[in-house]
Amino acid sequence: MKLGADLSAFEGRIGHRFAAPELIVEAVTHASMSSPTRSDNQRLEFLGDRVLGLVMAQALLEADPGAAEGTLAPRFNALVRKETCAEVARDIALGDVLRLGRSEMLSGGRRKQALLGDAVEAVIAAVYLDAGFEAAKALILRLWGERIARVDADARDAKTALQEWAQARGLTPPQYVETARSGPDHQPVFTIAARLSTGAEATATAGSKREAQQAAAQALLQELEGSA
Repeated sequence: MKLGADLSAFEGRIGHRFAAPELIVEAVTHASMSSPTRSDNQRLEFLGDRVLGLVMAQALLEADPGAAEGTLAPRFNALVRKETCAEVARDIALGDVLRLGRSEMLSGGRRKQALLGDAVEAVIAAVYLDAGFEAAKALILRLWGERIARVDADARDAKTALQEWAQARGLTPPQYVETARSGPDHQPVFTIAARLSTGAEATATAGSKREAQQAAAQALLQELEGSA
């Protein structure tokens, strides 16, 4: 099987040439393009998630031999969560080579965080099946790069951090309220307000409710820290 120019260039970007090129084709094929004769990347995503987790757990243990589990866990979560996987996918322009059905194309699938995160995990699995664990490990460490070294010692997603901030002060959990929605139905844009019972509030806008909530929580945390 001979790869097209786009996937050949993608191999160069990730630093791996496939002995079994059908694996990378499967890894970049979204479920919206699957058929009885064309496999999608869902099974590879399942496997890649586990390979990524093992590599990151080992990397964190080696990077900080004295760290307790309570310190390692939030670092691990920060490195393997969907937002980070999507960042990595954008770094290697994975969205450019995805095989998407018409509906996903029209809804901006090449930019969707969840879709990109799943796809990068599928690529990891494709490398693992093509060349083994050490090749997959090398790929992950190469693509995640400095993210591993600079991951916050207290890495938590913004919503979790904001909730803990509120609980520590005897406040009720933050509320997330959709204050506006714009754009076409196939590519909506959400504005979310993160609110505390004290009246403190911050808003953010993103292409998914989850992203907007996280961004609003981060903005509110920054305001609270700045006023402390």
